[in-house]
Amino acid sequence: MAYKVEPMQVSDSQEVMAIERLSFPTPWPMGAYRYEIRHNPRAYYFVVRPQEEGAAQCEEPRRGLLARFRSTDQRRPIVGYGGFWCSAREAHISTIAVHPRLRRRGIGQLILIAMIEKARSLGADHITLEVRASNLVAQSLYRKYGFQVVGRRRGYYSDSNEDAVVMAAQDIDRPPYSTHLQELRSRLMERLKDDMKQGDGYEELGQESRSGEKIGG
Repeated sequence: MAYKVEPMQVSDSQEVMAIERLSFPTPWPMGAYRYEIRHNPRAYYFVVRPQEEGAAQCEEPRRGLLARFRSTDQRRPIVGYGGFWCSAREAHISTIAVHPRLRRRGIGQLILIAMIEKARSLGADHITLEVRASNLVAQSLYRKYGFQVVGRRRGYYSDSNEDAVVMAAQDIDRPPYSTHLQELRSRLMERLKDDMKQGDGYEELGQESRSGEKIGG
């Protein structure tokens, strides 16, 4: 089973909220996503859907994941989503989540790469996020994508008063980062192809991260 990344639509909000409620102790209201999509020109949100093997258009490596995983006429269930805000040269990841039964299948990385690529296309030169201080798995994955700890927000998560670690990836518009991202993307594509050979798996509906709250590979 292949996956496609596409812009989130207002009509996706119910499916998104189903994953949201499974993923976060303090879920956003549905109206928040609808507002972001309709009225926030600085917000960019995406969803991931499975699609039949062979439907993904992987022959356009220079156009990025959003181009390579185009929509088909057949709409499958949403298995993950993510979003970020972009202002001037800074992008900030606000949320990323994958259905809990699709943990560690690379879908979270697929969303993360798509958001980084979009931020780069908008002219951002760095991207930030928050992650729970206790979530060492997520922090490790973000480091893989060039994020480093740059600060800490005390009592940031209202459900537990846990601190947030602030992480940032710098110089994402520079050639060294572009090369690194391309390498990670190529490895992920190979991993997803291998998963496809092993058969369907999307019904084992992941990773979830409210501004980096929780994520896995």
